[in-house]
Amino acid sequence: MGYVFAAPGQAVVPVVGTTDLFPVHRIYCVGRNYAEHAREMGFSEREPPFFFAKPADAVLVIAEGAVGKLPYPPETSDLQYEVELVVALGRHGRANSAQEAAAFVWGYAVGVDLTRRDLQASLKKQGRPWEISKSFDLSAPISAIRAGRDAGRVDNGRIWLDVNGERRQESDVSKMIWGVNEIIEHLSRYFALAPGDLIFSGTPAGVGAVVPGDVLDGGVDGVGRLSLEIVSA
Repeated sequence: MGYVFAAPGQAVVPVVGTTDLFPVHRIYCVGRNYAEHAREMGFSEREPPFFFAKPADAVLVIAEGAVGKLPYPPETSDLQYEVELVVALGRHGRANSAQEAAAFVWGYAVGVDLTRRDLQASLKKQGRPWEISKSFDLSAPISAIRAGRDAGRVDNGRIWLDVNGERRQESDVSKMIWGVNEIIEHLSRYFALAPGDLIFSGTPAGVGAVVPGDVLDGGVDGVGRLSLEIVSA
C-alpha cells in the first residue's frame, strides 16, 4: 500500500533562536476582537467570539530580518491587511476552562490576516460563506514563533503595522475584547485543539488596502516583527 502521489510536505514555522520547527496543524482566526475594529466594521456591541479557519499551508513564513514576498492574489482589487498576535498551541484539549487554557500556549508570533475584502463584502450580501475571501494561498504571513518560556505571558504589549513607513494600525494586546485564555476556552467548545494549532487572535482598527509595491512592517512588543512586500503576480 502506498500513496497514489507524493504526500504534500508539512507546513512548519521556525522557532526564534533555535533550529527547531513548529509543525502547523490548523489555523483558527478570531473575528472582530478589538472594539475599535468592530466599530470600523459596523458593529458596536460586545459579542461572543466567532471563528473562521485557514488551511495550514496558507502560512507564508517570514524569517527574522527578511522581507517576505507576497504575490498579489487573483480575483480581487481590494486586498486588505490585519496585523494580529498569533498564539501557538502545544497541547491536546477539548471543552477547557479559561483557567486551564494558559497551559495550552506553547508560544507566540506576529501574523497578518490577509483578506480579499471585495469578495467578502459581495459574499456577505448574498448570504454565502466567505471562505474564499480569507483562505486563499499565502493568506497567513507569520513571523518565527517565540517560545512561551522566552516571551512569558503576552497579556499586554503594543501591536502595530506600518505601510510604506506610515503607521496604519496601533493598539495594545490588552485591549482585545476576548483575551488569549478566553479565546482558547471558547474555541475548545467547538474543536478538539491539538499541538500545532495556530490562533490569529484578531486585529486592531486601521485595516486598509494594499497594492503591489507596498511594504508592510508590523510587530507585537515582546514577541517579534515581520516585514512583507506585495509584489505583482
